[in-house]
Amino acid sequence: MITVSGLSKAHGSKQLFRDVTFRLLPGRRIALVGGNGKGKTTLLEIVLGLQDADGGEIHRGKETRVGYLPQEAVGTADPRETVLASVLAGAGPIHELEMQLQHLQHLLAETSGDEHDRALRDYGNAQSRFEQLGGYALEAEARRILAGLAFTDESVNQPLRELSGGWQMRAALARLMLDKPDVLVLDEPTNHLDTDSVAWLEATLAAYSGAILFVSHDRDFIDAVAERVLELSEGTAIEYVGGFAEFVVQREDRLAQLRATAAAQQRQIAQVERFVERFRYKATKARQVQSRIKTLERLDRIELPDRKEIAARFSFPEPQRSSRVVAELHDVAVGYEGRAILSGIDLVIERGEKLALVGPNGAGKTTLIRLLLNQLQPLAGEFTLGTNVDVAYFAQEQAQILDDQLTVAMEFQKAVGDRPRGRNIRTVLGSFGFPGDAADRRIGELSGGERTRLALAKIMVNPVNLLVLDEPTNHLDLQSCDVLQDALGAYPGTVVLVSHDRYLIREVAQSLVAVRNGKVVRYDGVEEAVLSPSATPSVGSTFGRSGPVSRGGPGGRSGPEARTAAGKAQPKGNRAQPTPQPTSTPATRSEDKRSEAEHRQRKHRATKDLRSEVDKIERQLMKAEADVADLQRMLGDPELYADASKVKDLVEGHNEAKDKASKLMDRWTEAQLALEEASRALG
Repeated sequence: MITVSGLSKAHGSKQLFRDVTFRLLPGRRIALVGGNGKGKTTLLEIVLGLQDADGGEIHRGKETRVGYLPQEAVGTADPRETVLASVLAGAGPIHELEMQLQHLQHLLAETSGDEHDRALRDYGNAQSRFEQLGGYALEAEARRILAGLAFTDESVNQPLRELSGGWQMRAALARLMLDKPDVLVLDEPTNHLDTDSVAWLEATLAAYSGAILFVSHDRDFIDAVAERVLELSEGTAIEYVGGFAEFVVQREDRLAQLRATAAAQQRQIAQVERFVERFRYKATKARQVQSRIKTLERLDRIELPDRKEIAARFSFPEPQRSSRVVAELHDVAVGYEGRAILSGIDLVIERGEKLALVGPNGAGKTTLIRLLLNQLQPLAGEFTLGTNVDVAYFAQEQAQILDDQLTVAMEFQKAVGDRPRGRNIRTVLGSFGFPGDAADRRIGELSGGERTRLALAKIMVNPVNLLVLDEPTNHLDLQSCDVLQDALGAYPGTVVLVSHDRYLIREVAQSLVAVRNGKVVRYDGVEEAVLSPSATPSVGSTFGRSGPVSRGGPGGRSGPEARTAAGKAQPKGNRAQPTPQPTSTPATRSEDKRSEAEHRQRKHRATKDLRSEVDKIERQLMKAEADVADLQRMLGDPELYADASKVKDLVEGHNEAKDKASKLMDRWTEAQLALEEASRALG
């Protein structure tokens, strides 16, 4: 379909990439990963022909059709066009045939004689082709796709221009999926989706018979969809076979081999240089010296990746201590213009808790957040915000509303006023990935991920004890997502998180708050069936089932199983359990609801220490397993066995590390069983 050979591209003096080579064949699904500003979107646009490369070639089959989903929404030509009409218009050949049939129908009504006979014959041929391509089922299929992306029957008939940018992106994605191009090129397709729709999209793309080239920061999504990963790093592109889990393992192995080869080369260079230095002025060795100098000049030196590259180091200043109860909602109804979107909410948020709100877009997550932020007042019930609660809110739109004409430093200065906590502004910006001259770049020149980092920096720099984050990972690269995850894990305050990134939710959240069907239900722990409901629409009719089989789904490898392969597994026993279903029936009295809420809170507090112990042992076990893996890699180095004493020490260390990991696993099992027993006893 598409062959890319030796592509290179530079922006001014900055070399984005060079010698990029890969092939997009039917059924091949490639995830493109790399740091913000490394050229991922540029590479996509070069493949699409929207930009010119500085060097290299792209070969595309004459009949190959390519569909593209950019990061941001693009407007429709007709502001009156509905969502459904826009999607149907993207059906390519089928839509063209439909237009041809309408034209021929007009001719049949207006002509006679030979001209009428020709129109009738052409109409029969076009109708047969239209039926063969599934044209009569086109609208039903479009509605199925839109339903999978969370559009309701009412919203599909809305004018597209009336929708937010996120919903316009969903419509653009639906249009692509209905068109069924030979190659899909997707730039961060999950950014505007909820977790339900992401799971649906994974299954749909897994059944796609064409080729896919996509950029994503979502580990689970990459692991469920991709069968290859192409990493842009240090100006080069390396292709790995497998999903994200395999990519992590193979990359570490490649770097270990590269370091070993580079070390051997350096030893060889040092040996030659010593010879040259020793015999440089000795006439009898002149020929040999010159020969070795030429050898050094011709040597293709191995360059190791620069691990000193400055990355964002998100951190939070120490906030003041809030009251134990940060927010309490009792039998609350909330909505707009007197109409409740959510009702019967009983929820208590305590100091230091980290909660993730999950549920489909439009279910009321933003409404609940606006209530917590005091931007909405309850229509009924009681809502109390604790004392000394300082709130910071990151909204999806904040990265887009930055002033493009200002520099990074000028925009940041607006947020902090005087120097924050005695530190220089540029020092703080450096910790967020804008070192040196990067702080003087205009915001209009930043990538989407860099804009998101700056928006996060503006809210993180001032001390707060309640952090409300709405899709903070949109446009971030994988490395920045990791650093944000670590920062949220260490943050001493309370976190309310809305994200489609299931990996981030698993690693940060202690509890889930499901917002569905006008209700709010809290679940202790992070249950997979709550996070990604299994009720997934059938997608077999959308693309057909050919090409490589997805590793996601039953019997496949995604989510926690994929992280096990990458050495990142977290032994969370509660993830394997079925989803706890709320057992309460609709209450007729508010006292019943309050009693149920108080029981959930008592259970949560009673098991808090046990859950903390399980989490603590998990972290220790993760480190111990990483130590075992490191020692195994060291024992696999052939050069090690030249020193018997080192071998002995490493073998002993390896055995000790394995024993430690085994004991920690036993401790974790005991702690997890104790937690489960306590939870059952409390009912």
